[in-house]
Amino acid sequence: MKPAILTLSLMTALLGAACSPATETPAKSQAAQGATAPSTPASPQAAGAPVQALPDFAAIAEANKGAVVNIRATVSAPKPAAFRGGPGNDPDSEDQDDANPFNEFLRRFGMEGQMPPQPREGMGSGFIVDSNGVILTNAHVVEGADEVRVKLSDRREFKGKVAGLDHTTDIAVVKIDATNLPTVKLGDASKVRVGEWVVAIGSPFGFENTVTSGIVSGTSRSLPEGSYVPFIQTDAAVNPGNSGGPLFNMRGEVIGINSAIYSRTGGYMGLAFAIPIDVAKNVEDQLLKTGKVQRGRLGVGIQEVSASLAKSFGLDRPMGALVSTVESGGPAEKAGLQAGDVILSFNGKKIESSSELPPLVAQTKPGAKGELEIWRGGKKQTLGVAVGEMKNETVAKNGASKPDAEEGGKLGLAVRALTPEERKQLGGNATGLVVERAMGPAAKAGLRRGDLITAVNGKPVKSVEDLRTAVSKAKDNVALLVRRGDATVFVPIEIG
Repeated sequence: MKPAILTLSLMTALLGAACSPATETPAKSQAAQGATAPSTPASPQAAGAPVQALPDFAAIAEANKGAVVNIRATVSAPKPAAFRGGPGNDPDSEDQDDANPFNEFLRRFGMEGQMPPQPREGMGSGFIVDSNGVILTNAHVVEGADEVRVKLSDRREFKGKVAGLDHTTDIAVVKIDATNLPTVKLGDASKVRVGEWVVAIGSPFGFENTVTSGIVSGTSRSLPEGSYVPFIQTDAAVNPGNSGGPLFNMRGEVIGINSAIYSRTGGYMGLAFAIPIDVAKNVEDQLLKTGKVQRGRLGVGIQEVSASLAKSFGLDRPMGALVSTVESGGPAEKAGLQAGDVILSFNGKKIESSSELPPLVAQTKPGAKGELEIWRGGKKQTLGVAVGEMKNETVAKNGASKPDAEEGGKLGLAVRALTPEERKQLGGNATGLVVERAMGPAAKAGLRRGDLITAVNGKPVKSVEDLRTAVSKAKDNVALLVRRGDATVFVPIEIG
C-alpha cells in the first residue's frame, strides 16, 4: 500500500483560530452560572495580577481593509474543435474521435475527458502597495488569465493589467487605472518571531475582507516548489480565495503574502505559508524596472547534514549545507569549493539547514562578491566567490496576461534547460527543455509543468533559443515530441 502523500495546494491564506477575548474573571463566570466560588487560596491572578489581553485585531482590520482587494481571473474556454474531429466532421463520431492524435495524447497521458468545456474563473486576493494602482498578489492567481478584474472594498471595479509575474516566487504585480488609493504599510520580515500574533485579510470562497488571526508557527520554511523562498509558517485558516492576501503583524505592517498550504484534502489543515514581504518587494521592483527577475547562483548541489554525517565530518552537531556536487566551470568551482565541503555561512549569515542557503544566494545580485565559511578536513575555512546568474531556471514575464509574452512565444510556454542532476537521472545524454508553465495553445494541447520537450517538428531542441527558432519558422502548426514519465508522444499544437 502506498503511503499517503501530502499535496501542496496553492490557494493561500492565513491565520485561523478566531478567539474571543476573555473579559470575565473565573469568579465572575461562575457567578453568572449561579455557582459558588470555592473557598481556596486566591491565585496570583485573582489577587490582582494583570491579565494579558488578546491584541486589538479590529483596529488592524479597520485600518487596512481599504487597501485589500478581491481579484477574479478568467481564462477563456478552448474551442470544441480542439478536442474532437476536425472541422466538417461529426463531433460525436467515434471514428473521428479515435483518429484524432490529440485524444490519443490524452489517453496515453491519462488526461482524457479532463479539459474544461467552458471559461474558468479563479479568485484570489491582493493588496495595494502604491496609491497609483500597483497591487501585489500571487502569480498563480492571475497566471494565464485572459481577463483580470480587481474589486476594491468600496465596490469599485477595475480591469487589471498584469505588469509582470515570477513563477519561482509566486509573485505577480497587477496595475489598475486609479489614483489616490489607500495603501498598506510594509514591515520587516527578518524580525518575525515564532509565536507572535498575525492577522490575515482576504477573500476566502469570495467572502471579501474576511479577517483571520493566529500565530507564526515557523520561519524560513522550504517547500517543494519554493526552494528560493524562506516561507513564514502560520496556523492560518487558509482556503481558496485567500491567495495573494496580506499577512499583518501587530503593528499593522505587512510581513508576508499568503501563498500556500499543506493539505491532504485541498482544504485548510493548520499549516499555511506566506512569502516574506522583502522577497516580494524585491521581485516587484525588478519586474517593474526591467520586466525580469535576476537571481544569484553558486553552481552546487547540496543536501542536509544528518547527525551521522556531522559525526563523520567531525562537526559538533548537524548544521550547514553539505556540498554533494560542484558544477564544472561554475562560480563555486572557480572559488575552490569541493564536494564534501559543508557551507556554514554565506555573507556572514549562518546556515543551520541546507534549505536556508538557496534563498540567500538567489537574493544576491549576480556579479556581486560573496564570502563562504566552510568546514573542510575538520576545520573552518573562508572562500571568496563571485556569484553567478541563474539561467533558464527562472522565467519571469512582463505583460503576463498575454500568452505570447511567455518564453516560447506563440506556444504559450515557459521552459528551462535540464539541470545536470535531471540529465543524469534521464540517462546522461538526455537533452530537451523542461516545461515550467503551459498557457494558451500549449495548455489547450494538454502540456503541463514537468513535461520534457525533446524536439520540434522532428528537430531536437537543447535551448530556449532552439525552441524560438523552430517556432518562428513554423506556420500554423508545430509538432512537439514530449516525454512524460516513461511515455513519449508527438503533440500537435495549432499556433495560427
